Amino acid sequence: VQLQASGGGLVQAGGSLRLSCAASGRTFSTKGMAWFRQAPGKEREFVAAINWSGVTTYYADSVKGRLTISRDNAKNTVYLQMNSLKPEDTAVYYCAASGGSYAYTSDGDMHYWGKGTQVTVSS
Repeated sequence: VQLQASGGGLVQAGGSLRLSCAASGRTFSTKGMAWFRQAPGKEREFVAAINWSGVTTYYADSVKGRLTISRDNAKNTVYLQMNSLKPEDTAVYYCAASGGSYAYTSDGDMHYWGKGTQVTVSS
């Protein structure tokens, strides 16, 4: 599975962005997917995860109610809708695919990683 994230950019606090992660490969629809982020000088952290069907999702406490993960298996794409953005959301965002079908939240469960996309939120 190859992953390509896009949709990052510069936005003012309170604004919105939608990240997309396009996947190649026939097995995308069977895999749990997740978004992680890494801010400058900080470790990579979990943001959101979704299972193979899209029914089950998990979020980091810091983004609950503001960010929404979804997927379209027909398009081999996973999304991260980001609303009410805060300066502390500034980071490089990475999409990842797990080796199984559940909504895994640990980076240790991810088998494939895309290149990141930069999100910058100005105050």
